[in-house]
Amino acid sequence: MSTFDPDPPAPAVGGNPADQLITIKRFLADRQPAGATGNLTGLLYDIALAGKLISSKTRRAGLTDMLGRSGVTNVQGEEQKSLDVYADQVIAGLLGKSGKVCALVSEEQPEVTVFEDGGPYVVTCDPLDGSSNIDANVSIGTIFGVFRRHDPDNGPTTEDWLRPGSDLVAAGYLLYSTSTMLVYSAGDGVHAFTLDPEAGEFLLTWSDLEFPEDPSYYSFNLAASAHWERGVERFVDWANRDDTPTMSQRYIGSAVSDFHRNLLHGGIFAYPGTDEEPAGKLRLLYEGAPLAYLAEQAGGRGSDSRESLLDLVPTDIHQRTPVFVGARGLVERLEAFVAGPDGD
Repeated sequence: MSTFDPDPPAPAVGGNPADQLITIKRFLADRQPAGATGNLTGLLYDIALAGKLISSKTRRAGLTDMLGRSGVTNVQGEEQKSLDVYADQVIAGLLGKSGKVCALVSEEQPEVTVFEDGGPYVVTCDPLDGSSNIDANVSIGTIFGVFRRHDPDNGPTTEDWLRPGSDLVAAGYLLYSTSTMLVYSAGDGVHAFTLDPEAGEFLLTWSDLEFPEDPSYYSFNLAASAHWERGVERFVDWANRDDTPTMSQRYIGSAVSDFHRNLLHGGIFAYPGTDEEPAGKLRLLYEGAPLAYLAEQAGGRGSDSRESLLDLVPTDIHQRTPVFVGARGLVERLEAFVAGPDGD
């Protein structure tokens, strides 16, 4: 398997440059198992299309009416930004008409959206993660997870979406920054694509991504450290010792951005619980579980500090959870500090 190379070699001179380019459509088709219906492949391509539309709006947000608040508060008690609403509408509109999705769980909707005559999949998503950063032009993203419906011959039920992340058949995110990237896994490794705005297509950038062995960053909001459980504080103290791996503290405040940087360069992202919010802020079903799924596929781990995020069964679509996700060794070290005072 290949891992991220920060300084990849230049392509060979000569030949047809187009032969060296792999579009996401071609990549998905080539990875499709023999005998597959193509529904999951088509669903992932629909999500890529949604990413193109959202990316176009984010790049022009300051020139349109997309900056600022929408005047609406979502079920989380958070005031929606205009781009939040747009991203939610784009995703729901595309998936609802695709014939591949029977239900959509969105951060921006209080209830599950059920599509008539839907297909075999349930999608969970945070349409625009990190939207509080929009007005400051900080990178933001879309997180998604895909479950296979239990019984495609009957209507979808709560058992189709209130289920552990270990049931996911695919997960990923779109990152809107200096370039737009789509990172996904369907259980066969983690693959990353960059949107070429001139061609209007996502092109393969890295396949089979894995967390580097030597971590570079830990992404914790240290301003809240006084309100964390003691084990999390002990981990941060350990991370700053001279005899531990040399890591820098980097925290953007957008889960997609922090996770993506740590996936490429090695590290751990955390959103712990606090005294006032012991369950933390991130949602299990459409943030914690999909990121944990990706981490596992890249050789990492996702945890609530005590057990795998993929083993947790939500009782509500908007259930919150502490999130620690990244390189396996770092997440397991944190769990050890939470379990015992010496990290044993």
